[in-house]
Amino acid sequence: MEGIAVGYGDIHFVSGNPGKISEAESIMKENNIKVKYMKLDLPEYQGEPNFISEAKCKCAASIVKGPVITEDTSLAFDALHGLPGPYVKWFLDKLGPDGLYKLLFAFEDKSASAICTLAFSEGPEQTVHLFHGITRGKIVLPKGNKGFGWDSCFLPEGKDKTYAELTFEEKNTISHRRKALLLLKDYLSQRNRS
Repeated sequence: MEGIAVGYGDIHFVSGNPGKISEAESIMKENNIKVKYMKLDLPEYQGEPNFISEAKCKCAASIVKGPVITEDTSLAFDALHGLPGPYVKWFLDKLGPDGLYKLLFAFEDKSASAICTLAFSEGPEQTVHLFHGITRGKIVLPKGNKGFGWDSCFLPEGKDKTYAELTFEEKNTISHRRKALLLLKDYLSQRNRS
């Protein structure tokens, strides 16, 4: 069966993170989106999340010379006015999930948003389209050994298990990444019908 993205030729999903690729691949297959995966470490831009996502996508499109999807993930703590946000990778590298939890020790408010920003461009010098998936939750003492990154300290709203305690399939039904991918799928479906 042909994927909905076929009208664009090969769309490359560019990421240097195998965990993100694995999740995206599962969700995209389930929704009949055909893409090729390309492991590519892009520059680490600084700025607001939308700026970072757009810059990464433009860079990837200039390297691939064709349609690309890039992804940037933020973990925004309400008590810290959105930090660590798009810099969570670096906070996690230095502090680990336990340190992320300890960042909020002095705050009563432990609420947070897991945010996936997908960026799609048809190629170099083309418009970048952004798709945001958000899952609300709170930061808790790390629990669980599934998943990757900060999954063990993020408890999604309405769940009694962290991302890292959920099965791969359970996480994929509620994740911020899934929400963004479904928005992208809808956009590609509409473009292909035009």
